[in-house]
Amino acid sequence: MEYKDYYKTLGVEKTATAEQIKKAYRKLARQHHPDVNPNDPEAERKFKEVNEANEVLSDADKRKKYDQLGADWKRYEQQGAGRGPAGGRGAPGGGGGFDWGQYTQGGGGGGSSPFGEEDGDFSDFFGSIFGNMGGGGGRSARPGAGQDYQAELELSLEEAYQGGPRTITVNGKNLRLTVKPGVADGQTIRLRGQGGPGRNGGPDGALLLTFRLAPDARYARTGNDLTQDVPVDLYTALLGGEQTVATLGSPVKIKIKPETPNGTRLRLRGKGFPVYDQPGQSGDLYLRLTIALPQHLTDEEKALIEQLAALRSPDA
Repeated sequence: MEYKDYYKTLGVEKTATAEQIKKAYRKLARQHHPDVNPNDPEAERKFKEVNEANEVLSDADKRKKYDQLGADWKRYEQQGAGRGPAGGRGAPGGGGGFDWGQYTQGGGGGGSSPFGEEDGDFSDFFGSIFGNMGGGGGRSARPGAGQDYQAELELSLEEAYQGGPRTITVNGKNLRLTVKPGVADGQTIRLRGQGGPGRNGGPDGALLLTFRLAPDARYARTGNDLTQDVPVDLYTALLGGEQTVATLGSPVKIKIKPETPNGTRLRLRGKGFPVYDQPGQSGDLYLRLTIALPQHLTDEEKALIEQLAALRSPDA
């Protein structure tokens, strides 16, 4: 059985931080995801390899065991995997005193082979080191939880504001869910029972779904507050008036005071983004008024503006 270099699979150094591993995994998972590469066996194979590498390197305990194993792997091949006197495979812990059992979950007793069955979407190598290995040769009869799946769902800012039903495809299975209003970019929710099947009657794994919000040219979001630029014509800014503003919710009518300066901010309480999982609560909406100067002036308009400029001149 070939040793698998999980660091090489993710394209990171052995000294990589948890954040670097997470970033590399997300990039490769998106690149090779079956939804992006339908009917592509090679992409599916790479996707499974990436998930397996992340399953180990993102878990501190598993990563420590894997790092320890790396230094001893050649020793195992040379000493622990040799032929026994009867022509069969040598038992773990044999051959020069090498103890394979320290790396398996079930220990090294009982003379069981480290090469177990494939564990779900994971390789024999993974199952040998991190699978439910017992002393009876093969998998343990104890129940085990299924594998957790990871997926991402991209939403527009408006979709995140409104929430509602969505359908996603995970491992070829369509899953319908309801997105609660107010989700944030990078927020991850756990959907129990939507991961891999449990072993020996154990519970199914979960789906870890991460939301990705696309940038919006109209709004800037800070927490649950929104900021929106609102153009106001020069005459309304000078003389005052009312203006209707379109928002993610219903349109709002605002009053503009006479001689309103450019860049004035208005705060509309409760008109911002919904607070996640707290129905009826929302952040605030900030309107930044930007004065729009008139374009393509006629000769008559220019003459009137010149008269106004003369009236406002200090020398007048």
